Amino acid sequence: MTDTNPPAVGFIGLGVMGRPMAANLLRAGFPLVVHSRSPGPVEQLVALGAQAAASPAEVAARTEIVLTALPASADVELVVAGPQGVLDGLQPGAVVVDTSTILPATARDLAGRAAAKGGAFLDAPVSGGEMGAAEGTLSIMVGGQAAALERARPALAALGSRIVHVGDSGAGQLCKACNQLVIGGTMAALGEAFALARKAGVDPARVREALLGGFAASRVLELHAERVIESNYSASAPLRLYQKDMQIIMDTAREHAVPALVAAWVQQLVGLAVADRGSDFDYAGVITAVLRLAGVDGQAA
Repeated sequence: MTDTNPPAVGFIGLGVMGRPMAANLLRAGFPLVVHSRSPGPVEQLVALGAQAAASPAEVAARTEIVLTALPASADVELVVAGPQGVLDGLQPGAVVVDTSTILPATARDLAGRAAAKGGAFLDAPVSGGEMGAAEGTLSIMVGGQAAALERARPALAALGSRIVHVGDSGAGQLCKACNQLVIGGTMAALGEAFALARKAGVDPARVREALLGGFAASRVLELHAERVIESNYSASAPLRLYQKDMQIIMDTAREHAVPALVAAWVQQLVGLAVADRGSDFDYAGVITAVLRLAGVDGQAA
C-alpha cells in the first residue's frame, strides 16, 4: 500500500464501536464503502466521504478488505455467509476481518468458507471500548493467516495501537475470551473491595486512588471503578453484550475441559446485574451487583 493508492475498505456494522472505527479509516485516507441495518450511521459516514452499499455482498464486490463489527456469532454468520452476504461478493485475494466477539468455532468455520472462495477470514476482536474505538487506540487480537494479516495491517493500524497475531483461525476469539474473563474477575474483586471499604467506613474513592499506584492498578480500576464511584455510566458498554461474552467463555472452557470457577461466579453476577439494572446498563454493573449483595445499595460512594 502507498499513501496515494490505499486499498478500498468495506465496513459492515456501524454501531457503537463500528461507526467510530469506520470514521477513523476515512481519516486515514482509505476509500470506504459502508453498510449497516440502520440508515442513520450510513448517512453520517457518507457525509464524511464514504460510499454506501445496499448489501454485504456489494461491499465485498467493491473492496479488497472487508471489516465487520456485529453483536454476536449468528449476526456474523448471516452477514458473511448468508444470502447476499460478504462471501457472495468476495474478490479473489480479499481479506474479511471480523472485529466482533464470537465463538472461536464460528471463526474457524468462516475462515474455511472464505478460503474456499479464494479469500481469507481473520478473527480480530478488539478491546478498548467506545473510547478506544473513537481514539483509534484499540487492542486488536488476531487469529488467522499471517499473510492475510499483513494485507489487512495498514487498515487495522488506523483502528488500534496494538495488533497482536495470536495464532491460527479462532485464536483471536480465544484471546478475547481470556480478555473478558480477566475483566470480569477484576470487576468482581473490585466489587468486594469496595464493599469491604464501604462497610468498614473507608472511602472507596480513596482506596481506588491508592490502588492505582500499586500492583493492583489496571484499566478496569481506572475506568470501570470510576464509573461506579461517580455513578456515571454515560460511556456505556451494555450488559447484554457482556452476558453474551460470558456464555462464550463458559462454552469455550467446557470445550477444552478447563475449570471456570471465576467465570461461573462472574456469569452469575452478570445475571444479577441484568435482573437489577436491565440489559442495557453498563457492564460495570458487575461491580454494583456485588455491592448490592453486600447490602450497600449498589453504590461505591
